[in-house]
Amino acid sequence: MGAPAYLKFCTRAVEACVLAVAICFSLGATTPTSRLNAMSHQLMCQCGCAQLLGECDHVGCPDRDKELSELTTDIAAGLTDQQIMDEFVAKYGATVLAAPTTKGFDLVAWIAPFAVFAAALLGTILLIRRWGGLGGKPLAAAPTEPAFVDPAEQERLERIRRETGSENGH
Repeated sequence: MGAPAYLKFCTRAVEACVLAVAICFSLGATTPTSRLNAMSHQLMCQCGCAQLLGECDHVGCPDRDKELSELTTDIAAGLTDQQIMDEFVAKYGATVLAAPTTKGFDLVAWIAPFAVFAAALLGTILLIRRWGGLGGKPLAAAPTEPAFVDPAEQERLERIRRETGSENGH
């Protein structure tokens, strides 16, 4: 084996080792302890504290230990993450999920905030343009006098102008 071929062989061996280490680390992420940690952060504690199951620090929480025990049992039984989630939803309702699903009507919960933000931003831009007169056409001046004014109304307006000292209506 010549030097270039040996160098190429060593490079390939190092690449294979790096790939093997990366695969081992990614497989290590599915250990029962890491699965319990990951799953407990996808579920809400049902005690009413509005915290993630894995983060519930409610002193004397009546539900946290029971739910974590159920989760541990399900993981040990070999259920998939989806099966565990489905079981918890069937038992506690959809409020047990920390995030809404991305299917059906729940998709609105993901889209609505962005749509409302975009509509508010567009509305604000249009309002600022209108206020600033940047809408492409100048704002029309308000008419100072109506085309036809009742003589009694004309007399009242004249009296108001005299009493207030406003000769030009300003």
